Amino acid sequence: MKKATILTAAALIFIMASCGNTNQKKVSDGAEATKETNTTNTEISMAKTIHLTRADFLAKVANYETNPEKWVYLGDKPCIIDFYADWCGPCKMVAPILEELAAEYEGEIYIYKVDTEAEQQLAADFGIRSIPSILFCPMGEAPQMAQGALPKDAFKQAINEVLLKKS
Repeated sequence: MKKATILTAAALIFIMASCGNTNQKKVSDGAEATKETNTTNTEISMAKTIHLTRADFLAKVANYETNPEKWVYLGDKPCIIDFYADWCGPCKMVAPILEELAAEYEGEIYIYKVDTEAEQQLAADFGIRSIPSILFCPMGEAPQMAQGALPKDAFKQAINEVLLKKS
């Protein structure tokens, strides 16, 4: 499989901001849901990032075993795949940003998460050596990999320009 190309210099930006505070609960389909509340504790939105196993990845994203020479994206919408680990500080900073983006771009893109500790083979197959590593998968094009914790505006720029082709 060809190596994914690297995004622009924005892909190397590391943020030093602290994590946002969210209340998380597990959802039965393996997704992680975040409920945001206002001061009266009323639900505002429900956003999901979807956790992938290697088997899920092969079925929903790309079956690189069947097609090792060519990237064939299987999804019906573009996606972002966050390769992370629970112990990783920068990964913890990216997590609430991805939850916000899942709500903001609901219905337009998927946001997947791959735990590199639980899915070591998948991480190795993609050559993940540092985390977070973010894979942007547009429709009909090769994916693009970014490494490091990106700020929200860099994610939005990549989503709009690379995934949704908005100027």
